[in-house]
Amino acid sequence: MPVTFGELSTLTTPLSVVRLCALLFSCLTFSLASFSSQSNASTPENIEYGITFKRFCMVTWCLFFVLTFLVMLIHFIQFHNLLPLSWKNLTATVAALGALMTFSASFAFTWTLVNHQSGTTDPKSIAAAVGSYLTSLAYSEELHLIRSQSDGQQRGYMATVPGLLKVLQVFGGCVALVLINSIQNDQKWRTYVSFITYSVCLLPTVGTVLVMVLDCAARSPVPFDRLLASFSLLGVIMYTINTVVCFSQALEINKDGQKVVIMSETVMSCITLLAYTVDLAFSVKLLCDRN
Repeated sequence: MPVTFGELSTLTTPLSVVRLCALLFSCLTFSLASFSSQSNASTPENIEYGITFKRFCMVTWCLFFVLTFLVMLIHFIQFHNLLPLSWKNLTATVAALGALMTFSASFAFTWTLVNHQSGTTDPKSIAAAVGSYLTSLAYSEELHLIRSQSDGQQRGYMATVPGLLKVLQVFGGCVALVLINSIQNDQKWRTYVSFITYSVCLLPTVGTVLVMVLDCAARSPVPFDRLLASFSLLGVIMYTINTVVCFSQALEINKDGQKVVIMSETVMSCITLLAYTVDLAFSVKLLCDRN
């Protein structure tokens, strides 16, 4: 089947405009960040944290730049109708995860500028931080437009509250994995508990998102709503244990750099626990309504 290009007017719709803004701001951000000069940090520990978080930021900005570019390209050449997936779920997932990940990258990059640099901050770094926040704002507006579509344009599952909660769970698990890999902890068992928690909970959630994006929920050999409820219950149990472990670890660490990182991990663990709890409530309510 020949490829059919869309009209140029498709690039002037509100949804296309905010995607173009996200492309522009993300390109500007990682370009400025890659060429910005960073002053020496005050301690070797701060240097290590600064390098780790800058890599996380660069990967985030570049990844979502590529994803957004592909979304716009596929939509313009009208190729999405030929793909064996749910286009509405895919675009909602990219927008929601892009808003969360770029915002966390903005926060991490700003933190490295404030705490891990000495002397005068490079103007390119400040501009990169501003560009990252604008990128997050563009993705948030894209998600808002997707969720506020008219009734004639039915939203996908990932644009609903349960779908967005799963995106939040994926986001929390990914950021927490980055944080624990940057912590130098003498008590390795706590790191293992956190790593197992994030991995065990993240894999089923990522699988659920992929099932929704690939539109395979109807092919599940078991009742899919009960499967989702069991995943949410598993997440609530494991993240409750992990949150207690994170709190106890935060109380014992005295180094400023590590304390900030472990407190950030604790906050992410609490947010993800809340997401699993609310998701479990939605799943139980759905099961009760069907019974």
